[in-house]
Amino acid sequence: MKVLVAMSGGVDSSVAALLVKQGGHEVVGATMKLWGGVSDSGCCSVSDVEDARRVASKIGIDHHVFNFTEEFQSAVVDHYVESYARGLTPNPCIECNRKVKFDIFIDRALRLGFDMVATGHYARVSDLGGGFSLLRGLDEQKDQSYVISMLGQARLSRLLLPVGELRKSEVREIASNAGLITASKPDSQDVCFIASTTSRVDFLSARVPLHSGRVLDSKSRTVIGEVPAMESVTLGQRRGLGTMGDSARRYVVHLDHENHEVLLGSLQETYTQEISFGKSSYISKPPIAGSRVLCQMSSHGKACEGEFRGDRVIFDNPVRKVAPGQTIVFYSGSQVLGAGVVA
Repeated sequence: MKVLVAMSGGVDSSVAALLVKQGGHEVVGATMKLWGGVSDSGCCSVSDVEDARRVASKIGIDHHVFNFTEEFQSAVVDHYVESYARGLTPNPCIECNRKVKFDIFIDRALRLGFDMVATGHYARVSDLGGGFSLLRGLDEQKDQSYVISMLGQARLSRLLLPVGELRKSEVREIASNAGLITASKPDSQDVCFIASTTSRVDFLSARVPLHSGRVLDSKSRTVIGEVPAMESVTLGQRRGLGTMGDSARRYVVHLDHENHEVLLGSLQETYTQEISFGKSSYISKPPIAGSRVLCQMSSHGKACEGEFRGDRVIFDNPVRKVAPGQTIVFYSGSQVLGAGVVA
């Protein structure tokens, strides 16, 4: 079987390539050049391409670089900027996986004659005979099923996830034993197209107008202060927004972008019993309305139980509010059912 491995220059994709090669397959590695601007973090730095090339040489496979900078700009960066301009809080990693890594990359692989694509994501694909399922990775601390929750049957049928059955410590041990230079390389954490020396506000302000906003107490509607850019404020934020002159802690409980207002309230007001979502996708078919689901609202957040209502989830217990534009992922046990964009 011919397998194209997406090699980011990190330890996980390095070991994925090694394991597929050891499985007896015909393997080629490919690194995606995604961001054409300044970057010194995440998975888009120049050194990552060189690391991937050196790992490929070490394990004896060919290595290529695919230039997807135009596609990444349009599908991920422009979407990120436009979302903030509309008062939303996007998740660029999910959009990158949705539109580039598991769309354009897989299409390129198939056109080049490869049978499968492999990545270093901590998740598992299972073929139970009635279709493919996406499952959490064995290492619960590193599980990445959340960020690839948008995959459907066609993509899952072409996907290998070799490290999904391993723990991170095992992956590093395999890399070390094989003499791979990425064995002790730190995991990437940042938005890859924003340099570590640049803030999100600086990045956005160079591309779209930002909007100042009044800070109000949620109960009395008393004006407390002002923020220079509402795009810099997030739900649940506590620091840097002013006080009422007392010792009570106050949090951002609502952002009204239309009226340029930030409401501060109590910790209790940052919770809700219900989360609505709009655009959604499912691994096979949507859960039945009224069925029980586990929901996760961030990559490594705690899964919360609730009732699926088709366009919203009613939770058993209050959960922290989630910013519009973020992703809510639905599970049944360890199995991913699908995902929606918070409304």
